[in-house]
Amino acid sequence: MNMTPLKTLPVFESVARLNSFSLAAIELNVSQSAVSHQIRTLENYLGESLFHRQGRNLELTKEGRQYLDAISSSLLQITEATNRLKGQPTTHIRLAVYSSFAVYWLIPRLPDLKRLHPNLELSIEMSHGSPELSDRTADFFITVEKDKRGFSFESLYEEELFPVCSHQYYEIIKNRLNTATEEELFEKLYREPSLLSQFSLITAYSIYDRHTEDWRRWFAQLKIPIPASVQFHRFSHLMLAYEAAKHSLGIALVNDYMMNEKDNVLVRLPCSGFKTGDYFYLVHKESRKNEIAIKHLRSWLKEEAKTLPKF
Repeated sequence: MNMTPLKTLPVFESVARLNSFSLAAIELNVSQSAVSHQIRTLENYLGESLFHRQGRNLELTKEGRQYLDAISSSLLQITEATNRLKGQPTTHIRLAVYSSFAVYWLIPRLPDLKRLHPNLELSIEMSHGSPELSDRTADFFITVEKDKRGFSFESLYEEELFPVCSHQYYEIIKNRLNTATEEELFEKLYREPSLLSQFSLITAYSIYDRHTEDWRRWFAQLKIPIPASVQFHRFSHLMLAYEAAKHSLGIALVNDYMMNEKDNVLVRLPCSGFKTGDYFYLVHKESRKNEIAIKHLRSWLKEEAKTLPKF
């Protein structure tokens, strides 16, 4: 029986995850030449090149990526089984999550996770786009991606945007619309939300991969086009739009999960929000669903999601 050279597999996984022969050598406590030798042995056995090497740049080939996806779960299961037998369950877990969700919703809640599971070691990988669903990226994901074979998906949150501004800008709106009281302003905007077009609007590129699309859809639900006279302040990311609104640059459309009632730095205007059509999912490898760290994190996130603001 022609057995796979098993010693090469942890080396391959380390090089692929770290994207570096030298970093893998440090992690494995061996020489870089030993790492190179193991990779050559595996490539010769498979009859395939696993990496593209161009100077200092290292990248998995298509075959290398497929092979890594296929063996990662097995390597993790071996490690998990070994740790369980030794009485040392794995407590470290890598979570890939969108940057705005991490900063405004997840991180403020982490002290509670630490209190409930003091031995859980969480590494957070922030992403501006949807992360690749792979063990080499993370162990657990919060993403709008919803379909990949071998992964488990649980709905966490349906995205909705609504208009907000700072307290200072709120006073500007109130004065310009000639409303003396908060009740008058709320009634006026509730009856005629298109009045927002008279003010500076803050738009984020990251949601729809283009500027002003967020506001175009907001106005579309009112069945009116964006007035040509609107002044826009353009930002690449929703986090920047949030900060711009906080500093009184205008009115922004933000997610409800970004609103922290304790901080009270932004005011939600009395206008309807709109659903973007995206759903956030809790995602992990189906084969890893019984791992202690994954079970604890999944359970905690589902409970915390029940506390998302309801406006």
